[in-house]
Amino acid sequence: MREVIANSLWIGNARDARDVPAIMAQAIAAVVDVALEEHPAVLPRDVAYCRFPLLDGEGNSTAMIQAAIRTTASFLEAKICTLVTCGGGMSRSPSVAAMAIAQIEHIHPEEALKRIAATGPHDVSTIFWKQLIECFPT
Repeated sequence: MREVIANSLWIGNARDARDVPAIMAQAIAAVVDVALEEHPAVLPRDVAYCRFPLLDGEGNSTAMIQAAIRTTASFLEAKICTLVTCGGGMSRSPSVAAMAIAQIEHIHPEEALKRIAATGPHDVSTIFWKQLIECFPT
């Protein structure tokens, strides 16, 4: 799990979504889980948990993609410390987080993705990224 925006946005993998002590230590109040292949996490009742099962490739519904991005953006706009997770923490979570940042800051999604990529390892699926861009054309 790594911090992308201080005291606001974290991205991580499926293991991070289940690491309750780490979530609580970072004062994370919301988890947005976009991993289709993982079982839902079980978190304390004071942590919001939103699951949007997305594939790291083709076949995702536009509505599900938009819901994941809008939910993440809503948490960030409300100043709720948020963790976005996927299976490996390398493609879907940084992509969804980047799109949420782009929506909030009214910047190009590529710029937001570059900012996230600068914080640590990533391996964004070009197919998945293209779907996200198609859901929110600039």
